[in-house]
Amino acid sequence: MQSVLSKALSLSAAVYSLENGLAVKPPMGWNPYNVFLCDTDESQYRTAAQNLVQSGLPSLGYQYFNIDCGWQGTNRTANGTFTWNATRIPSGIPSLASYVHDLGLKFGAYSDAGYYSCDFVGGAAHWLGSLGYEEADAAAFTSWGADYLKYDNCYSVNSTDFVDYNPPFSLEPHYTAMRDALNATSRPVIYSICEWGVQDPARWAAPVGNSWRISNDIGPPNSWANIIRIINQVVPVTGFSGPGAWNDLDLLEVGNAGLTVPEQQSHFAFWAAVKSPLLISTDLSSPAQSTLDILSNERIVALNQDSLGKSISFKRRYTNDYDVWSGPLADGSTVVLVLNWQNQTRSLTFDLADVGFESASATDLWSGQSLGQLTSSYDATLDAHASLVLRLYDTVPAQPPSFTYYPASSPNNILSGGAASRAVNSTVTVVCDIGYNGSLTFTGIDGGPSGGSQLISIDYINADFTYSNTDCSNCRNAYISVNGEPAEQVQMPISGQSWDIVFSGYLVALSGFRPGRNNTIQFANPTAWAPDIQKIGVHVL
Repeated sequence: MQSVLSKALSLSAAVYSLENGLAVKPPMGWNPYNVFLCDTDESQYRTAAQNLVQSGLPSLGYQYFNIDCGWQGTNRTANGTFTWNATRIPSGIPSLASYVHDLGLKFGAYSDAGYYSCDFVGGAAHWLGSLGYEEADAAAFTSWGADYLKYDNCYSVNSTDFVDYNPPFSLEPHYTAMRDALNATSRPVIYSICEWGVQDPARWAAPVGNSWRISNDIGPPNSWANIIRIINQVVPVTGFSGPGAWNDLDLLEVGNAGLTVPEQQSHFAFWAAVKSPLLISTDLSSPAQSTLDILSNERIVALNQDSLGKSISFKRRYTNDYDVWSGPLADGSTVVLVLNWQNQTRSLTFDLADVGFESASATDLWSGQSLGQLTSSYDATLDAHASLVLRLYDTVPAQPPSFTYYPASSPNNILSGGAASRAVNSTVTVVCDIGYNGSLTFTGIDGGPSGGSQLISIDYINADFTYSNTDCSNCRNAYISVNGEPAEQVQMPISGQSWDIVFSGYLVALSGFRPGRNNTIQFANPTAWAPDIQKIGVHVL
């Protein structure tokens, strides 16, 4: 676990981006991995580059044509030079790069910060990695014409362990070594760190790379569960990206089997609004019209390429119902993304107060339709897992709620079944081990003069992050009961990747309050662990 001090230093460092003048906007392009894995050859690459050009998508900004694992050799030359697989790439990488450049595209190479690279045969391929050869390999890649380098993380600890999600040392030096080697060449190269979110890269990688993966692979296999896992994982780090340095949510699955069209739309819109690189990873030889419609929606692409470079951030989760995210745009307007969690077509009401407004004019960014002036709320019908994406302008701010706060560690509260106080640092104490038999009950809560339903703000710690899909991927559930009434399920994303990072201001409306100061609020979970709770705030409605 990193100390609070080291976290604070990481927070301050994250302000500074890699100063190579590149990726001022998130990179856009194509990568083969999600559709072809590592089983690609020169003929496929040349055809795929032609297909990308013929699709017309490069005119919207999809300019990087990147190769991935499988092109490398297994042995270096006698003088240590990186080699390619002559069977798969008979003309050589320089020739392939020239072909891509002649099509008007930029060329992206791939390597690994370990002894060998990643593969799709359990590590048996033993394709070359760049660990220990950073200067020579950077010189080779750039001399061949690379404009982009994806730098992976297999075999990072030793030459026998294929994948290690908990390496015994910091991975940062592996990535700074290649950064420095690329900077020493005369060629501008976008540097994409692909270490799968290990060691919370958003908190240290901005001065190292132009982008960093915040999670494990999106697939294959392709699934909505993968999307949920990644969305939860980006919640605490949306503020760490900006021009030149971006949170990378992984390659796009738009066009691939496994997601419905509305799910593909939500996936694309969320990636765009978070300012992730937009790298198509589907076969463009005969794409469905829906695929092209999604990838070429100029209004959604414009969110990604907005010059302000600010990601949307998490605002409100209505558990098992819908999410609300929003963020600023360069022209002073606000983008809002409402994501339907339900597995069915349904109506929902978007409350403008969830993003801080009383009223606003709105445009639907999927259709381009003007929605006119919205006051207080907007009703929409969304397909299963579909999204509402709005641009709000001419906004009128809402009065923000004020809260009366109650610390979880107060001696007035009741801890049972193993729940206990834990000092995080000199100023922060939480109650932990809530769940199974453990519970935390706040007492003496003011329900106001009328009781009823009140808005609650929760400050919590949850570092229960995962690299695979679970029942609650990168989240924990708390079941919250007011005055012994039936409990409300509250699904709370990770706050970070260590147990000293607090998420502040998770909002939920709870009912069952009585008038006056004799209310109780209990946190529990009978079948799993809930987050550690620092404090709650109660806003009397």
